[in-house]
Parts: sequence; C-alpha cells; structure tokens
Amino acid sequence: MVPLVTALDGWLLWASLAALFAAITSLLAKIGVEGISSNLATLLRTLVVVPLLLAVVLASGDLRSWPELPRRSLVFLALSGLATGISWLCWFRAIQLGPVSRVAPIDKLSVVLVAVLGVVLLGESLDPRQWLGVALMGAGAVLLSL
Repeated sequence: MVPLVTALDGWLLWASLAALFAAITSLLAKIGVEGISSNLATLLRTLVVVPLLLAVVLASGDLRSWPELPRRSLVFLALSGLATGISWLCWFRAIQLGPVSRVAPIDKLSVVLVAVLGVVLLGESLDPRQWLGVALMGAGAVLLSL
C-alpha cells in the first residue's frame, strides 16, 4: 500500500483532481448541450481544450520537434486521440438523451474495463482485494444507472 503522504505528492493527487474536474465537466456539459447538437457541443469543448493544452506545453517547455518524437508514441497517441474523440461524441449524445447522474456511472464502467484490459493486454496484475474493488465498482455503476 502506498503511504498517503507519498501518494498525495504523486498519482493520487492528480487522479483525485482528474475525478473532480471530470465531475465538474459532466455537470457543465449537461447544461451546455441543451439546445444544440451533441456533435457541435463536442467540437466546441475540443476547441477550448486545444489552446489550453498548447499553452501548458509551451509554458512547460515540453514542445519538441516532430522528428524527435518516438514514432510508436505518435501512433499510439493518435489512436488514443481517435478513441477520445469517439468517447466524447458518445458522452455528449448520452448526456443529451439522459440524466447525467445515470449516464456518468455507465461511463465510469471504463474503470472496470481498463482494469481488465490492463491485466489482459498489458500484463498488469490485481490481487483478490483489487478484483473485489473492480467487481464492486461495476456493480455500483449498474445500480446507479438503474
């Protein structure tokens, strides 16, 4: 188990902030998608994200020339970007059609899927306690969506 102080300096802090902003994003998106196409809503959100990320990359000095970037990274990040775009399109359509309080738990089944796929495709491992957590998250998502 990771000591709490160490985790708060690393992945746990960032994961917690991601969850907080994902929740805020969901609520704001539900309000914002009213009266417009879900596809247009996705595009508008993306148009805000791109300049924000560009500013962060420029400010951090992380921008390198394309030839210096590993080809494998570029391919997988491009595929990840396509998956993100499809996910966002589906998300906006789902929240346009249903209550965000019921759509979000189904969307969060991605946690269950990524745990299983991490084991199957990436060779990661989960102990019995962690598998129980995955099962409970899956059950909780289903119960919240009913």
